[in-house]
Amino acid sequence: MALRSFAELDDREVLALAIGAEEEDSRIYQSFADRLREAFPHSAKLFDAMAEEERGHRDGLYALYRTKFGEHLPPIRRDDVKGFLKRRPIWLQKTLTVDDMRKEAEVMEMQAARFYDKAAERTLDVSVRELLIRLADAERGHERRAAELADAHLTPGARDEEAETRHRLFVLQYVQPGLAGLMDGSVSTLAPIFAAAFATHSNWQTFLVGLAASVGAGISMGLTEALSDDGKITGRGAPWIRGLVCGLMTTIGGLGHTLPYLVPDSWPNGFLIATSIAALIVFVELWAIAWIRARYMDTPFLQAVFQVVAGGALVFLAGIFIGSA
Repeated sequence: MALRSFAELDDREVLALAIGAEEEDSRIYQSFADRLREAFPHSAKLFDAMAEEERGHRDGLYALYRTKFGEHLPPIRRDDVKGFLKRRPIWLQKTLTVDDMRKEAEVMEMQAARFYDKAAERTLDVSVRELLIRLADAERGHERRAAELADAHLTPGARDEEAETRHRLFVLQYVQPGLAGLMDGSVSTLAPIFAAAFATHSNWQTFLVGLAASVGAGISMGLTEALSDDGKITGRGAPWIRGLVCGLMTTIGGLGHTLPYLVPDSWPNGFLIATSIAALIVFVELWAIAWIRARYMDTPFLQAVFQVVAGGALVFLAGIFIGSA
């Protein structure tokens, strides 16, 4: 079907489009509020109020429409008109943050106001121009009202509370699975890699063992994390995102002390060089894990160092002992 240009629309159709736009925006804001209600109640109240504002504007527009044209709206939609602003279906994404929603609301109001301004500049009909100018002013009023509502609902205490909630969700959804993967990849692969190194004294063979152990552990840990918890009750987020984070960090943790064994065997003291670099990387990995545990998991740093470094050292020595037997 061919699209119509905005200039072809009469006042009745423009009003119908405006009513439809206000209705759609109110439903978007209400969906934001419903999704935030449990974890971010203050922001949910903000979007509740914005949705109510949009419903009020819709009702006012429809009252004007009934006065001029009667009860029935013409079957015209945004998609039927060239150049009419199209809303991105961002609200369909399951991983939207509070800030994403607030930014989208600002864009929605700004787009609507700009569209009505441009449309008013192009029309030659005085009554339509006046209508479009009023609509543009109304959208700018929405934007100002949104800022007022944010100040009313998002007090400093509420902002601090929501920042704490965002931090907690970040830890649950990304830090915990990433840390679990990094620990598994860094520690569990130590024994097979260094056992292979001291058993074969071949850098290339050791690299192949380390590569297989790292990739295999990454796949295993990623699937385990993804399938262990769907996140609906625990609030830990999308399972496949957690699984991807966990799997990638597991693979990275193993590859860290595997890559040094790409040092050619033909180099003088090539095995000693590769093993020394790998041991240094293991030390750095274990200290990084201890720091992350202390930073995000509220574990005292010295306790985290003892737990991680001591455990890793035992696995490291076990690999050397087994490989040298």
